Amino acid sequence: MTDMPLDPEGEPGTVLVARPDNAGDVLLAGPAIRAVAARAREVVLLAGPYGRAAGELLPGVSRVLEWRAPWIDPAAPPVTGEHVARLIDEVRRTAPDQALIFTSFHQSALPLALLLRLAGVPRICAISNDYPGSLLDVRHVVDEDVDVPETERMLGLVRAAGFDLPAGDDGRLAVRRPLPDVTHLAGPPAYVAVHPGVSAPARAWPAGHWARLVRLLAARGHRVVVTGGPGERALTAEIAGAAAGGPGGPGGLADAGDGLPAAPGGVLDLGGRTGLAELAAVLEGACAVVAANTGPAHLAAAVGTPVVSLFAPVVPAARWAPYGVPCVVLGDQHAPCRGSRARLCPVPGHPCLSSVQAEQVAQAVGRVAVPREVAV
Repeated sequence: MTDMPLDPEGEPGTVLVARPDNAGDVLLAGPAIRAVAARAREVVLLAGPYGRAAGELLPGVSRVLEWRAPWIDPAAPPVTGEHVARLIDEVRRTAPDQALIFTSFHQSALPLALLLRLAGVPRICAISNDYPGSLLDVRHVVDEDVDVPETERMLGLVRAAGFDLPAGDDGRLAVRRPLPDVTHLAGPPAYVAVHPGVSAPARAWPAGHWARLVRLLAARGHRVVVTGGPGERALTAEIAGAAAGGPGGPGGLADAGDGLPAAPGGVLDLGGRTGLAELAAVLEGACAVVAANTGPAHLAAAVGTPVVSLFAPVVPAARWAPYGVPCVVLGDQHAPCRGSRARLCPVPGHPCLSSVQAEQVAQAVGRVAVPREVAV
């Protein structure tokens, strides 16, 4: 059960690729999935509910199966026979000829490998430093003490399984084309997009810092588009409202009295107004994107837009920073929370990100922002 690549002349048939994580993790798997799709008859993605929409945007994916993995989902469902049987039944109906299980360095592929084996998958490939017994046919062993970008880690697995990127594929993140026209939402291109929301509070930059950043950017002549998902409307309204000199939404963020002018005409709040494909198009129209370590940062990379990343070191930036585009990583990467994988900040005051000032972020935007005609 070590690396035993598929015969290069063999027919891969239908391949199930699994990444049951969040949207950003699924987007980072895109190049590895394209490598599989270059040889396979069909690629079916197994994703969780938070990654499904991202999977549907990936080139090479023919369809997506959705299942919540109890050992990965942050709102973990109970392990029941009914829940497990649903996955086994769906995989049996799909009848893949083989499966590749993508994991991060802190995850085990073996629980899913066991379920796929029970579903009758004849060939299963995954990274595993633990002894897999008969659960894996290709066991790819890597040095987990070395920080390798997630995208490259997954490409290493598919190469071990006998797949590689086709000639002309640069290995960067990508989404399906064409993307929807969002001019009616965001206006003409060349704005700065800021995405303040996060899936884990430990990765959040304070809302007051976001509001000051938006005022700074507007004072420097930028149009600013504030983006967010359906559950982030209050946050984006608070930030956009405060930046425009209003009451700042439900949270009551008032103007900080910092001498910066309000920007009533230069801030657009798109919180909750875009699906993932529309958000991708909005981010593509930006000259730069500012975001924390969250899915939209990787979506920006997938459409080729530079990113200023407000990155809490609870996971390594070397693994999860936006991949393949110009990127400035801000945040104390040596803070006490480093490597903790915490969802709630374990350090009073959240110093790794609260210490980052809006002026630093605005300066970073100036360094990475590109003219729209170059970004397309």
